[in-house]
Amino acid sequence: MLDPALANYQFLARYNAWFNERLYTACSSLSADERQRDLGAFFGSVDSTLTHLVWADRRWLARFAGQGHFFPALKPEVLALPAGASFATPLFDDFSAMRAARSELDAAIQAWLADLPADFLPSTMRYSTTNGVAREHPAWQALTHFFNHQTHHRGQVTTLLSQLGVDVGTTDLIAMI
Repeated sequence: MLDPALANYQFLARYNAWFNERLYTACSSLSADERQRDLGAFFGSVDSTLTHLVWADRRWLARFAGQGHFFPALKPEVLALPAGASFATPLFDDFSAMRAARSELDAAIQAWLADLPADFLPSTMRYSTTNGVAREHPAWQALTHFFNHQTHHRGQVTTLLSQLGVDVGTTDLIAMI
């Protein structure tokens, strides 16, 4: 029987992929100038916020991969970031490259969670923050943050899209099932 906590994270991974596909489809209706316009959000623009999510997902997945387990889905090329990249570093030359990276990440997240052993969730996760601060806590807390972080920033993007006259449609998790 599948561990309910693990099943929940697998469900959240499917939701992320579903929502991201809807979000990127909505964003594709905008011009590059519209997507890159600073609208006063935390990361300024739609593109910058979406880029931040790719950056953060790669950082967190690399932390998960660094916990002493072998996770075939978390390949170095999927998690690669430019040397010195920060949470606001531009990572893509164009929207199609960002969309492809997002799709690749979403597939890797789902594959990783399909293979994740249940004993990983209560294991102690050790890593350093981007500021070099050592952290230690159960892996399930980091995984919960991982999904919550995506939800938080996707909400910002849907607000920006609304300001630009684009309706993403229903995005509630329950609408996916």
